[in-house]
Amino acid sequence: MDTRILVVEDEEKLARFIELELVHEGYEVSKAFDGRSALDMATEEHFDLILLDIMLPELNGLEVLRRIKNEGTSAADVPVILLTARDAVMDKVSGLDAGAVDYITKPFAIEELLARIRVALKLYHNRDTTGNGAGSSVNGDASEPEEGVYTWDKLVLNEKKHTVTYDGHEITLTNREFLMLMTMLANKDIVMSRDTLLEKVCGYDYAGETNVVDVYVRFLRSKIDEVFGIKMIQTVRGVGYVIKSE
Repeated sequence: MDTRILVVEDEEKLARFIELELVHEGYEVSKAFDGRSALDMATEEHFDLILLDIMLPELNGLEVLRRIKNEGTSAADVPVILLTARDAVMDKVSGLDAGAVDYITKPFAIEELLARIRVALKLYHNRDTTGNGAGSSVNGDASEPEEGVYTWDKLVLNEKKHTVTYDGHEITLTNREFLMLMTMLANKDIVMSRDTLLEKVCGYDYAGETNVVDVYVRFLRSKIDEVFGIKMIQTVRGVGYVIKSE
């Protein structure tokens, strides 16, 4: 059965160009030119991957993504790559937090897009066949107990319960903030480069801008370090970040 890709792009010439390239690579392609049609197609038909523009008529791409991922649709587990002309880091972070596996900023080289599609499809296939999510590789580096409990000072992260507390106070984190923190806790005293953190958190060799990591670290510091008056996450200038043993 051919791999089916839904291309959601309101610029019809660009959508046609992407379609031709994907068909040439052996994919089966459907197109949608607005957010509402895209949502209907994604939930009523089977696709192996969705390329989703952010700036769309009817419903914007982030809203389409949110509904696909959070409303119990049949497409909830389908990998989504965002296509966007926006280069603001916060837009990209919002898309990743909403459930996208990757994003690519226009204008892009078609070779780069094809490479990202191959990686996303491979990741999705491996998850289906092994039952492991993108973040499952984190434990391979863990020096903590097998039950998945990571500690630092009064902070406790429980992987199985997906909870984080400091001195008994619960801390609410997004999925990617949680994975970022768990990765650093699992590798205490090891300086993690931005590229490594992106690879661990996203589950594959991420090719986007590494300053996305800085945004997540800033979020973690605002929710943990600043609230409890501690300095848990340390910056190693020119390299990345580290959590040192107490």
